[in-house]
Amino acid sequence: MAVSGLLFIAFVLGHMYGNLKAFSGEESFNGYAEHLRELGEPLLPYSGLLWIIRVGLIAALVVHVASAVALTRRAGKARSTAYTVKKNRNSSLSSRTMRWGGATILVFLVWHLLNFTIVKINPSNGETGSHNPYQLMVETFDLWWMTIIYLVAMAALAMHLHHGTWSSLQTLGLTSTPAARARAKAAGWILAVVIAGGFSLVPLSVLLGIIEK
Repeated sequence: MAVSGLLFIAFVLGHMYGNLKAFSGEESFNGYAEHLRELGEPLLPYSGLLWIIRVGLIAALVVHVASAVALTRRAGKARSTAYTVKKNRNSSLSSRTMRWGGATILVFLVWHLLNFTIVKINPSNGETGSHNPYQLMVETFDLWWMTIIYLVAMAALAMHLHHGTWSSLQTLGLTSTPAARARAKAAGWILAVVIAGGFSLVPLSVLLGIIEK
């Protein structure tokens, strides 16, 4: 679970960087989207490397979800009797919402892929199969409710990253000293703010008219 989680952190960092190309305009954003499909040519066919990455991410997602289910069952077997009184003195909100946050991110991921990758649904008019990623993005986030959905998902992602980063580093044995634990907690906060904040900039900027068609 730790290793697959770190792979996703690397992916969302790269994905966030690509999203921020929207601030450079339509040509730059669409050029970046097209460049992703050309990676690996001529050794690989058009979109070949992109599909390899997609398959790898799907495999990592299966591993991550399966690990979460296995750990949840293990925790349930370890304590068959519920606490009489449960006090969350030493746990953070992000650690207590990992399961619900993960489920929220998974549901959002399905919609996000339908919206921008698989079917390319334009929520503003119901059309599908857009060949202009920039226009699809702007028309999607011009809708206030789509921006709200996206921001809620980013809040869940921030919480997941905050505790997930710490937990991954702890699992890999990188929190053995007080200084190391402090660095791991700081890394969790930094990644949560940078990644979720970076992703949120684009929909907010579209909604406010900073990024336009």
